[in-house]
Amino acid sequence: MIFRQLFDPESSTYTYLVGDPVSRYVALIDPVLEQVERDLTLIHELGLTLTHVMETHVHADHVTGAGQLRERTGCLVVASTLGASCVNIHVRHKDVVRVGALSFTVLATPGHTDDSVSYLLNDRVFTGDALLVRGTGRTDFQNGNAGQLYDSITQEFFTLPDETLVYPGHDYKGRTVTTIAEEKRFNPRLAGRDRASFVQLMGELNLPPPKKLELAVPANRACGRALAPPQA
Repeated sequence: MIFRQLFDPESSTYTYLVGDPVSRYVALIDPVLEQVERDLTLIHELGLTLTHVMETHVHADHVTGAGQLRERTGCLVVASTLGASCVNIHVRHKDVVRVGALSFTVLATPGHTDDSVSYLLNDRVFTGDALLVRGTGRTDFQNGNAGQLYDSITQEFFTLPDETLVYPGHDYKGRTVTTIAEEKRFNPRLAGRDRASFVQLMGELNLPPPKKLELAVPANRACGRALAPPQA
């Protein structure tokens, strides 16, 4: 498998380049607008063809590079049926997205946002903001729902094999990967908590809004290509 984990330092977003070494077809998961040139340069250097951009949800902390990547490469943009209308392929739970010989299984994992999906590929799962390393996504905007997130984590992620690698959408402490077994044992928001206590915990976080919330959400509903000009 072709695999690279890329990082945007401003938003602490991980973008994943994943592909088939035979066909050289690859997908980018959760690309960031400011990193489009980096991503395209790497794809060119490695002799790859970008066929898909796969979004885990409509992001609130950065603007996606999906629209620009589609314009420049002709790739297809994939996201939930509940997300942006501008994508090429709207997916539901258990749909399969094929990139060369690779088959990504879509998992509907709402809770952080109502449109959150994750992508399961063999021994790894790309969880977006639903499940993080020793944490979870917040649930206080974009139709987030703490009970729904608890169900997504316990009924989808925690039923995967313990050794499954978890690649999150963000990390703010330099951690790059975890496993299902680790998160069951050590995630402080989840270990030893039932649904009610998780909902209570999430309701008491009182986090400040993402810095780019008002810009990013409308832009991302248009695949990152609806940025308004600066106001005079």
